[in-house]
Amino acid sequence: MDWDDFRLVRAVGEAGGLTRAAEELGINPSTAFRRLAGIEAALETTLFDRHRAGYAPTAAGLVMMGAAARMAGDVERFTRELAGRDRNPVGDLRITAPASLIADMLMPSLARFSRRYPGIRLHGIVAEEALNLSRRDADVALRASDAPPATLVGRRLATIAWAIYGRSDFAERDRAACPWVVPGESVAGGRFTRFVEARAVADRVVLTLNTVLGLREAVEAGLGIGPLPCWSADDRPDLVRLSGVEAELGAGLWLLAHPDLRQSARVRAFMDFMAEEIAALRPRIEGEATASR
Repeated sequence: MDWDDFRLVRAVGEAGGLTRAAEELGINPSTAFRRLAGIEAALETTLFDRHRAGYAPTAAGLVMMGAAARMAGDVERFTRELAGRDRNPVGDLRITAPASLIADMLMPSLARFSRRYPGIRLHGIVAEEALNLSRRDADVALRASDAPPATLVGRRLATIAWAIYGRSDFAERDRAACPWVVPGESVAGGRFTRFVEARAVADRVVLTLNTVLGLREAVEAGLGIGPLPCWSADDRPDLVRLSGVEAELGAGLWLLAHPDLRQSARVRAFMDFMAEEIAALRPRIEGEATASR
């Protein structure tokens, strides 16, 4: 048996069926069906019970899935350790961050980094969810978090300050009775919806978003008032702060990598560079001033 057999069995078990497993592996479902049948024939055992709802692993299937997971972990660990041994800042570097950070904060810094390190090819992975750096879904992550995973290494660069913003015509109105726009329950564990529910008249939330991206544009368009990160809103001419910094909405801004990659030249170069960049932006990020570069 080869590694691909184990990968197929694990993918089928985790997906609960052939179609999604085949998509994940980049093969045709009929090919997956034939390969799985061949594996079971070679082992002389049934790895999955076929039900109308999907494929359920048998005891033998669970054993093989466990072996596949251990093998995948060894491969991922070897890949990280090998990547961590490079000494020159060249090659591919995958960076993950939420869309709002990449669009509004990172692009000028990435341009400066690219000019300084032309041998590094940057790959931006826009993701609101935290990607798995152990699987090398990305090499470096920029995350807003109160408690980053203990399995990663990095540094807290700043505290992201939030305040209530709106167009100037909302400045003299009772905030509780204003229409509100707010990130939805899926963002930051519902922190923003709880914040607004405690301050707004019932049914005054006119728009929720499942991401921070687009929130500022909604407030600028006059849909209502709402919480915004200070670095994103303070320099917008059509917006005014309607509150001080709201401490309960703040979160740390972390730059993180897997421990096996921290000695990689390109990862180290990026983390050191971004630490300097964020330090220059820190007053703006923490709501103290608008940084100019």
